[in-house]
Amino acid sequence: MPRIRPLMVLPPLVFLAVAALFAAGNFREDRDSLPSQREGQFAPPLQLGALEGRGAPFTDETLREDGVKLVNYWASWCAPCRAEHPMLEELAAEGLPIWGINYKDTARQANAFLDELGDPFAGHGTDAGRTGIEWGLYGVPETYVIDGEGRIVLRFAGPITRRVLEERIRPAIEEARERTDPDS
Repeated sequence: MPRIRPLMVLPPLVFLAVAALFAAGNFREDRDSLPSQREGQFAPPLQLGALEGRGAPFTDETLREDGVKLVNYWASWCAPCRAEHPMLEELAAEGLPIWGINYKDTARQANAFLDELGDPFAGHGTDAGRTGIEWGLYGVPETYVIDGEGRIVLRFAGPITRRVLEERIRPAIEEARERTDPDS
């Protein structure tokens, strides 16, 4: 019978330990959420460029206008952004303004993405990274629910799925409406 050396056993043990940690992480209750220091605060200042062919970028004043709105960070190279796009179109069709920030992308690719899938955004801006840092951006896609005073009610990192829309985004929209207009 061959002799088992300690170094032969080490790689499978390390693999099993890493697999166990991965599995445990996938079963956490809050796996869809990332903490946000910005919730409850006014949205940080915007330093956006224009998305060529889509008009001037939206501004800080836009985020402080009456009514609930979303800010969605997205990119053409982002597969989850493509997956969440139908949910954004659904919200836009319901009359909710969604302000899109195209993140670290080219105008040609961003415009091709919107031309192919549709444009749910009430306005556009581009960010090479600075605004994302100020907002605490984790990655794309990322969506913020903003109340009528410009305060962040919810930050959701990741693609908006049907479940996320119903369990996280819509309740945050209602909370934002109640904050802005308690009689509604």
